[in-house]
Amino acid sequence: MRREIPKLSEASGIVKRTAGSISRNAGWLLNSGAAMARQRLGQHFLADAGWREQIARAIRVSPHGMESPTPAATDNYCWIEIGAGHGEMTEHLLRSGVPVYAVELDKALIEGLQRLAKKHPNLTVVAGDVLETDLAAIAAGRRIRLYGNLPYYITSPILHHFFRYADLIDEIHIVIQWEVALRLTARPGNKSYGYLSVATQFYARSELVLKIPRGAFHPPPEVDSALVTLRLPGENAKLALRDGDAFLEFVKTCFAQKRKMLANNLRGLAGPARVRELLEQLDLRADARAEQLSVAELAGVYRAISSASRGEGPGSRT
Repeated sequence: MRREIPKLSEASGIVKRTAGSISRNAGWLLNSGAAMARQRLGQHFLADAGWREQIARAIRVSPHGMESPTPAATDNYCWIEIGAGHGEMTEHLLRSGVPVYAVELDKALIEGLQRLAKKHPNLTVVAGDVLETDLAAIAAGRRIRLYGNLPYYITSPILHHFFRYADLIDEIHIVIQWEVALRLTARPGNKSYGYLSVATQFYARSELVLKIPRGAFHPPPEVDSALVTLRLPGENAKLALRDGDAFLEFVKTCFAQKRKMLANNLRGLAGPARVRELLEQLDLRADARAEQLSVAELAGVYRAISSASRGEGPGSRT
């Protein structure tokens, strides 16, 4: 699902009205010279205060659109920020009043975040690589809301790491490359629809919230970005598959050669004639391609192929 994407002029106008102390504090961190963007880490810091405010409103941590949690609610969930950087968004998250855990790998940036933590008792800095971070241990029994400005080159591995903790997560809000955002939110028949679309929508309900211009970042990336919101659970809650990992491996096989028919891509699991027969039994086209099928339809094919494979000997895959 997509909202109407705000224009740049709307976001820029917010700076004068609402940036306040958050803009000044984050700006000091950004311009301190203590830590420069490192291309090897894919760092592009969200320097524009107007766009930070737009994001804060979208994820409900701005005073202008923020939830007012009760004392009981603050004990029930926490924010985990991935790649906290100079704290550009950290102070917005802190305004929620709930525990905030800022995960950062860059040692030069960690020092600034630790100084920020001395001013905010609800902030804990977690030094380390997100791909090696135990989100369950950090949350310590609380429900999780995630925010992250993700390095473009490892967006997919980070998402798969998040999905390992899907049962504990309520929301994921990520700033990512525009093209990847289109893939996460694409529907069947769209040219961007593929394995990552299915994997994401299996675990979450995806929404493209904001398109963010490259000029909002320092240094500016080569492409535009987007804020995508993922609300959990996704299709998996209705499908109730016993082995989600096995299903997604099956989906990879379905999309191995995107333009080929499923009957050809699944040749290693069942003979093409058998696959076409099973597709027709599911009221799908015999010449269907993976890019044409929804998550639920792919799950139906997975169940049918799995049952057929159990019932037939290896010699039947011809």
